[in-house]
Amino acid sequence: MPGSNFVDYVKIYCRAGNGGAGSAHLRREKFIPKGGPDGGDGGRGGHIILRGNSQLWTLLHLKYHRHIFAGNGEPGGQQQSTGASGDDKVIEVPLGTIAKKESTGEVLFEITGDKEVKVLAAGGRGGLGNTHFKSPTNQTPRYAQPGEEGVEDTFILELKLLADVGLVGFPNAGKSTLLSVVSAAKPKIADYPFTTLVPNLGIVRYRDDKSFVMADIPGLIEGAHEGRGLGIRFLRHIERNSILLFVVPADSKDILQEYEILLNELKMFNPELLDKKRVLAISKSDLLDDELKSEMRRELPDVSRVFISSVTGEGIATLKDMIWKVLNY
Repeated sequence: MPGSNFVDYVKIYCRAGNGGAGSAHLRREKFIPKGGPDGGDGGRGGHIILRGNSQLWTLLHLKYHRHIFAGNGEPGGQQQSTGASGDDKVIEVPLGTIAKKESTGEVLFEITGDKEVKVLAAGGRGGLGNTHFKSPTNQTPRYAQPGEEGVEDTFILELKLLADVGLVGFPNAGKSTLLSVVSAAKPKIADYPFTTLVPNLGIVRYRDDKSFVMADIPGLIEGAHEGRGLGIRFLRHIERNSILLFVVPADSKDILQEYEILLNELKMFNPELLDKKRVLAISKSDLLDDELKSEMRRELPDVSRVFISSVTGEGIATLKDMIWKVLNY
């Protein structure tokens, strides 16, 4: 998934269709010169609908298509014929898409299932024909309702990636390298901070044809919840992960302190993130000998942890077993 193709935030202007006007037609035939009202109802205006698509991972297709209009309903006709409804406009979105009102920030709904549909902007109702207004005291009403206007507004679509495991760590912790080793994903890897500028997804193969999805979230720094570094732009992706895999390099000055800083950033962004299951991976462990590892274990936080090396493969199988166990038990 090329970095330039990943879009997780778009603002779109939507105008649903207006309802068609009801008909005020009066029945007039050769041998019925003064027939009663027979005007039909107007058709419904077209809706603008979001539909979940499990094959999509980005909102890129909406980046250059930000004005979306649905069709108007047709007016009612004679002989009580109802006008045709306006054409709906269906927008395919990836799972994990949240729809908000741009003016208020109100969250309208979220799409989490494949083929799940939600109406983003409702079309206007069609007007009633004059047959609805007939009464004993007004047997030939010469009026009908106009159609209602459809919803017209600006909406924000935000994507929160749906993944089983989210990688959390400072820049250059080895998250992208780990993802490239355990999956077929090819994230950009280099020896400088903030190499990863967009989330990357990879499918990790496990035993007996089992698998799980891992997301490499761009590196956090202290103060990220206030917008520092890449800020809160990518913190929201972590909200959708079942497990948080903290990655701290073995050459860190203080592994426990680094872990606690990361934990605090998540807490300040959303305290509910602390309820998620956690696993700690000490990356770049090929730099350590057995004696150092034994000493470090005594100072590590009380969570499931494992020493790994993406270069030598040390601990990778153990890490997969650990993740699978936490995911399924």
